[in-house]
Amino acid sequence: MIDEQSIQTLKQRLDVIEVVGHYLELKKSGAAFKCLCPFHDDSSPSLHVSPSKQIYHCFACGAGGDAIKFVMEYEKLTYPEAIEKLASIYNFSLTYTNKMGEKREEKKVLEALNLYYQQCLEKEPEAKTYLQKRGIYDALVEKFEIGYAPPSHATLRFLQEHGFTVNDAKEVGAADVGENGRPYARFMERITFPIYSPSGKIVGFGGRTISGHVAKYVNSPQSKVFNKSFLLYGYHLAKEHILKEKRIIVTEGYLDVIMLHQAGFSTAVATLGTALTSEHLPLLSRGNPSVVLSYDGDEAGIAAALKASRLLSTHNIAGGVVIFKEGLDPADMVQRGEQALLAKLFDAPQPFVEFCLERTIKSFNLKDPLQKQRALEEATAFLKSLPAVVANAYQGMLADMLGLKENLVRVPQQKKATNAPQKRVFEDVLELSIIKSILAEPSLIDTVLDLVDASMFKTHYEEFRALLAGQLDHPSLRRILLWEDIKPYAQEEEFVGALVHFLGAYYQEELERVKRANHLDFATKSFLIRKIQHIMFKLKKGELVPYESFSTL
Repeated sequence: MIDEQSIQTLKQRLDVIEVVGHYLELKKSGAAFKCLCPFHDDSSPSLHVSPSKQIYHCFACGAGGDAIKFVMEYEKLTYPEAIEKLASIYNFSLTYTNKMGEKREEKKVLEALNLYYQQCLEKEPEAKTYLQKRGIYDALVEKFEIGYAPPSHATLRFLQEHGFTVNDAKEVGAADVGENGRPYARFMERITFPIYSPSGKIVGFGGRTISGHVAKYVNSPQSKVFNKSFLLYGYHLAKEHILKEKRIIVTEGYLDVIMLHQAGFSTAVATLGTALTSEHLPLLSRGNPSVVLSYDGDEAGIAAALKASRLLSTHNIAGGVVIFKEGLDPADMVQRGEQALLAKLFDAPQPFVEFCLERTIKSFNLKDPLQKQRALEEATAFLKSLPAVVANAYQGMLADMLGLKENLVRVPQQKKATNAPQKRVFEDVLELSIIKSILAEPSLIDTVLDLVDASMFKTHYEEFRALLAGQLDHPSLRRILLWEDIKPYAQEEEFVGALVHFLGAYYQEELERVKRANHLDFATKSFLIRKIQHIMFKLKKGELVPYESFSTL
């Protein structure tokens, strides 16, 4: 069990912008941020994230809450699992308690294994020879903490000797149990590359075989701390350089990253054996750098570059593509001493949109009119997915590539989104301001308990009922918190004045209703009128009066 004090300490460090931004690409919008909502089929940014309120809320589907709630909903995790995930993101060590309430520190299996693998490398000549042949200096071996995973039995023995169980290692993807019930280490006879989260916490490993295994490279499996779709190898070392240089070089492998850093290209990172996806965008867009895709020139590399270029261009991310030909990759070029040529290539990549159009058209036989028409349709469909100004700028280039007159190339206008955030059709600003004041200062609820009933709220009855019930995570209350044009009362005197006005309006309506009540006899009506007028007299003097109901009349 996670110690409650440990959870509270972690909560104090959480920033909802950082947490949501870890998963989604946020754009500044006034005092808040917004993005497409991942909890429904959103085509326009409906999810708003408030740094001042530390909440997120979708104005279309109503999803919302705090940073922990977001991780629970996005990753489909339980509360304890979400806490552990956030601890991993923030590089925070949780404290656990056993059934007796005794505290124990988080077991750092991956950290221990990383040191062990580095020690094993020093005793494995074959692994060291491989690294030397690839041109990797000892300083880079140390910088990237490259190691060597010995046979399975040796790793399991190490874990046991250092107080770790197989289940401890299994939880973080370092070991598993086979169908025969026997445990085994996931990394064996492989050069190891520790993988870190952006905050600098080790979350897994990559491994390169030197024993001829059919799987040349393997990564840690999905675990509570490891999700390769949200990680970039080397980012924790490159992030400061990326922010400074405003450029990030994305490569296909560990060795490319290491060799590029060795050559002075310190903004290089790599995807982890997977294509670049939308889940990488929040990390790639931090600091708004220009993105350079550095991919191999084989069929797989070009296909991956095309897919990534389409993704990045549709999200209006600046940058371009460098394709390496003749079977070379960045690591090979560094080893051959071609750093100057690499610098030239990285400084002038082919822009994403141009690369996409060129590769799309190359897949068709333009001598065949039918295929030329298909090339035009596919290319214009791609341009349609881009911002209008960008799409229009490339119409002329597309016409030149196809050998057509520019008036024959027209990009269709994008349809307007149909699921825009719900509009505020009717609202009562006074009611909303009272509710928002109590949300901002919960102690004010004591002031209104005897004075106000939910039935007094003609427009925002449900919201006030949720407030009285303590349902602070109610979607309608989150919505009120995020409406910047609804202001809470800064001083208690202002709040009391608003209550007087609110109550005065309510009792004025009740007075009119009593006067129209033809079913009442003269004596009863006269008594009620005098009673309501007495209440209103006190209110006009600035006195607050306890709530009285006349609804049974």
